[in-house]
Amino acid sequence: LPYNCQFLVEAGLYESADESARREEVLGELDKIVKDWVKQLTSQRGYTDQMVEEANAVLFTFGSYRLGVHGPGADIDTLCVGPSYVNREEDFFIVLHDILAQNEEVTQLQPVPDAHVPVMKFKFHGISIDLLYASVSLLVVPSDLDISQEAVLYDIDEATVRSLTGCRVADQILRLVPNIESFRTTLRCLKHWARRRGVYSNVTGFLGGVNWALLVARVCQLYPNAVPSMLVSRFFRVFTQWRWPTPVMLCAIEEEELGFPVWDPRKNPRDRTHHMPIITPAYPCMNSSYNVSTSTLRVMIEQFQFGNKICQEIEMNKASWSALFEPFNFFEAYKNYLQVDIIAEDDEDLRLWKGWVESRLRQLTLKKSV
Repeated sequence: LPYNCQFLVEAGLYESADESARREEVLGELDKIVKDWVKQLTSQRGYTDQMVEEANAVLFTFGSYRLGVHGPGADIDTLCVGPSYVNREEDFFIVLHDILAQNEEVTQLQPVPDAHVPVMKFKFHGISIDLLYASVSLLVVPSDLDISQEAVLYDIDEATVRSLTGCRVADQILRLVPNIESFRTTLRCLKHWARRRGVYSNVTGFLGGVNWALLVARVCQLYPNAVPSMLVSRFFRVFTQWRWPTPVMLCAIEEEELGFPVWDPRKNPRDRTHHMPIITPAYPCMNSSYNVSTSTLRVMIEQFQFGNKICQEIEMNKASWSALFEPFNFFEAYKNYLQVDIIAEDDEDLRLWKGWVESRLRQLTLKKSV
């Protein structure tokens, strides 16, 4: 799809070769920091010289960076996998935090230990990093650790499973799509479309990066030989006709002996309340879009219908691709709206306060008016 690729380049969705190389360098430096941190702890805990020699941590990426669809300035989702004796509470959130705090290239360091998925957020050489930690039940983490294997899930808690999930899901998506390049171009296109149409946001009840990736991957599976321009129009056709809450799945849900809860509306009453189930393809399979409400689903269906109509017009040469990416005119569509202004003492407080308020906005809109 020459026009559309060109369109995406002109829309500024691809980073420069320089920025790409800088990300690689930053990840290399971060990898060295976490490896040194684990060696230091191994030595302090009195393990043998040979153990200190073999001590290791492995850095993985996930999210848009791992899928190859990140744009300029996007943050990098990273996961550090360490050995069983290096824990999250003290070793990661205190010891590693202090090591990062002393590094002058690290700015805006913000630990979030009690998040659903505990994370350390910071900028490293100006690049935003979200760093998760998973301690697996191995004394030595091999450099070629394959985290898509179920064995990594043995004998770990649910927060650790959640920390591993992002990587396991990204790897599975790339394994399950018939053509990775077509998938990437189509996904870039649809993420750009979703942002322009105001439906890209997991936190406010629309869809975030992983949700869009799973929907696009499903369409790629349904049309394995289609080029991206065809996949874009098929995407709208498929999801305008989709009978929600029928789940979107890339593969069958596996029941494993490990006993972690998986999405199953027959067994779990809570799963029956989900409006737009988009199921992750790695055990334990979850609904990645539980934030969607009846009203956000309605808005998204309207937008799918808009996309479908434009794509039909494009196919009949009655419209151009740029019509698909017309920004949604919120203030013309709605006479009444609620504006939330937030203020804080300084940048640091504002960032924390903004994150807290954003995460609660969904609850506010779900409250019934009195």
